[in-house]
Order: sequence, then C-alpha cells, then structure tokens
Amino acid sequence: MLCPYCNAKDTKVVDSRETQEGRAIRRRRECAKCHRRFSTYEVRETARLLIVKKDGTKEEYDQAKVERGLRRAFEKRPGAEEKIEKILGEIECLLQERQTNEISSREIGNLILQKLKEVDEVAYIRFASVYKSFGSVKSFRKILETIG
Repeated sequence: MLCPYCNAKDTKVVDSRETQEGRAIRRRRECAKCHRRFSTYEVRETARLLIVKKDGTKEEYDQAKVERGLRRAFEKRPGAEEKIEKILGEIECLLQERQTNEISSREIGNLILQKLKEVDEVAYIRFASVYKSFGSVKSFRKILETIG
C-alpha cells in the first residue's frame, strides 16, 4: 500500500475494525517514512450478479435500487436506519451464497418481502402494496390477513 502523502511503499497497519456490519474492514495505516496516518477499506470482491426482469431482459444487480425501495417502505418508521442496514446486509449475503450469477427480479422481491415481514409489518405492507401492485381492496385485504 503506497502512502497517499509521500508515495512510500513501507506502511504498517496500526488498527483494524469491522464496518458495515462486518462486510468491510477499516484499516488505519501509518507511513514509515513521513509518519502520517491514513485509512483504507477492505471489502470482499463480489461476483457480478444479473437480474432477470419479467420481460426477460437482464440488468446488473444494483443494491442502491433495493435500498431506495426499503427507504420508501420504512419512511417515518422507528429504527428504520438499523433495520434497513440489517436487511441490506442479509440480502447481500444470501445473494453471494448463490451458486448462479443470475436471479429473477421476482426472487429478489420475495427475499425483500420475507425480510420485511420479519422486522416491520408496516414496512412489509408498504413494500408489498407497490411490489404486488394490488388491483383491488380484496387483494390488499388478502395480504393483510397473511400477517395477522
């Protein structure tokens, strides 16, 4: 690792800490030449994952898209930030454990619904109402009955 201040090659790690719920490691380093400190982050390299949409087209998995959907579902809910981070981490782990590099958008949506149902029923209903695009009060009532 080159020092960002003097480009020296000799740096040492003085501290390491897990960040992002264990998905990354933050390392504090010190340059042996100029003695300045800087941080680096180490994350596991992930395989490229393709999402197969309803119409058969494929696009690269975008965690930010999932996060936006979760943020809308959790709007004004208590403990939203921690719950969103937890769900994102769990989904990321499940996706990385898969033996294939493709997954349907339906499977992703169902994973999200499953995780939401476990942590917040209101967020679950909000996400389900958009994801399943209810066409009637009857179909909306049916999803309400499944949670309680």
